[in-house]
Amino acid sequence: MTYQNLTLSRILNPPSTAATPTDDAHIYLITLQKAPENRIATAFALEIIRALRDVERMVEAAGKDKHGAGVGAAVIIRGKGEKFWSTGLDLDEAERDPFSSTDGFFPLLHTILDFPYPTIALLNGHTFGGACPLALAHDYRIMNSRRGFFSMPPVNIGVHFPGIGYLARLKLRPDVARRMLLEAHKWTGKEALADGIVDQIAEPEDMLDAAIETARKWAPKAKMGVYSVLRQELWGEAARVFQSISYVHHRRTVLPPKVKI
Repeated sequence: MTYQNLTLSRILNPPSTAATPTDDAHIYLITLQKAPENRIATAFALEIIRALRDVERMVEAAGKDKHGAGVGAAVIIRGKGEKFWSTGLDLDEAERDPFSSTDGFFPLLHTILDFPYPTIALLNGHTFGGACPLALAHDYRIMNSRRGFFSMPPVNIGVHFPGIGYLARLKLRPDVARRMLLEAHKWTGKEALADGIVDQIAEPEDMLDAAIETARKWAPKAKMGVYSVLRQELWGEAARVFQSISYVHHRRTVLPPKVKI
């Protein structure tokens, strides 16, 4: 499997904890590396979706145990380096193609909300704009304790699409969701942890280990094949609205920005 703007690898047990570097749980790491800031254009979104589908195929190929349960699995998505996780949508592409988000970003949000295994967003750096609902779509979020802000500024630039506030409303306290969507507040890692936006903060050098620990802890919960079904009971309202605006070409689904940042 080859990708242009990301890498996909399986994380195995280190030799110090196993006779051979293998593991019953399938933990996969997707590293986003689309210069300069992992902005989400259509092709990039579709490549992330393809990587997630490749993970599904590899886990399914592992088969089931004698009790009929599959293997536990989880996916970590991080950015390369320590400066950016993602700065959101590629607004230049959106100017050229009014259906870019319809063909890429919205299907990506739905794919993550419908993914059969736990997902962890490893927010190594700045997480801006459309990257915020993308991060919120994951089951767990771990943020850099030293560097990076979490900020969603649609109110400042005039952007809107159906469902833009759903995940904030469903997953966060009302006052935090208001600060995110209507005030464009900029959170540090410590502030994001205090407000429940992220589950954990970690030093830059410890972030991947923290994400792997989270993945290993919750991957077994996906063995019985109902993880995504149960997730829908919690966040299905958001998943359905993103699905409803995916691949729609007879009308605009996004109010284009009035200004750029």
